[in-house]
Amino acid sequence: MGGVTGRQATAGRGTTGAVGAVVVLLLAALAATVSPASAQSAATIASERPGVRGTLALTVASPAMRAPMRVDVIPPRDPSVPHPTVYLLNGAQGGLNGSSWLDQTDVVDFFAGKNATVVIPVGGQASYFADWRADDPVLGHQKWATFLTKELPPLMDARFGGDGRNALAGISMAGTSVLQLAIEAPGLYRAVGSYSGCAQTSDLVGQAYVRLTVARGGGNADNMYGPVDDPAWVRNDPYVNAEKLRGTALYISAATGAPGPYDRIDGPGIDGNVAELVSRIGVGAVIESSVRRCTVALQAKLDRLGIPATFSLPPAGTHSWPYWQDSLHRSWPLFARALATG
Repeated sequence: MGGVTGRQATAGRGTTGAVGAVVVLLLAALAATVSPASAQSAATIASERPGVRGTLALTVASPAMRAPMRVDVIPPRDPSVPHPTVYLLNGAQGGLNGSSWLDQTDVVDFFAGKNATVVIPVGGQASYFADWRADDPVLGHQKWATFLTKELPPLMDARFGGDGRNALAGISMAGTSVLQLAIEAPGLYRAVGSYSGCAQTSDLVGQAYVRLTVARGGGNADNMYGPVDDPAWVRNDPYVNAEKLRGTALYISAATGAPGPYDRIDGPGIDGNVAELVSRIGVGAVIESSVRRCTVALQAKLDRLGIPATFSLPPAGTHSWPYWQDSLHRSWPLFARALATG
């Protein structure tokens, strides 16, 4: 049988080495041109149209969410002047069915004289605005944390002339989420407002509350953070990780659930509806008293850590929009100082 001569073997090794060198060079060139940040397409504005009461309704194409996302925007008074951006998150209904900041509060009028862009994402019902580990059969693909902290801010700054100074506020379920997002994206938000949210999510009571909220929306919280003993529950608990809130201006509020000044038959959002009043005084009272427990515990934890925060703990008030509107108004001076704006 004929064998490979020494010369042939040397030639073969040389050819193989040359091919290998070319492959290495190609891979190096590819790595130089495709960084991890650019390997995934950036979010883009797919459409923009006039919204309600002088707002803009945007459709944002989100690679993270794999879906078109609706975002309502209150434009700044003067986009030519550098200005901050305020993100407002809706509660467990995701801003649907008349449950958004635009539907329930005076947010448009309140920000009319302030040079800030106000961004209100729509959707996220029962999601806690988290990056879920698995797609949910009912709630679907959820990568809200990536969308809100990585995709949306640079897109909004580019479109509306933002200067990178951000604040974030949310109600109810989102009152938890805003604290989680501030911990996940350190330095992104100069100020955070948590209105009637529960910071404790990994202890038995806190986790039960989260699971109930998700289940009410048809989802399974195992797809968000895993089974009850999964470390992700502790990792995403703002109470446990409160040290990471240091350096962020914090405004945190919760009432007691006792009927307050807006809980009357002619009150805002009730307008003579007896069933609505009974629901607010009943269900709204139970929920608010529950988040009050979490809020008082967080106050004690921040005090022990020496982390400054402004707490509003009124003696009366239910889990409802008129009180959250008040919380936004009252937290604005703290936000304005943190954002260095008027």
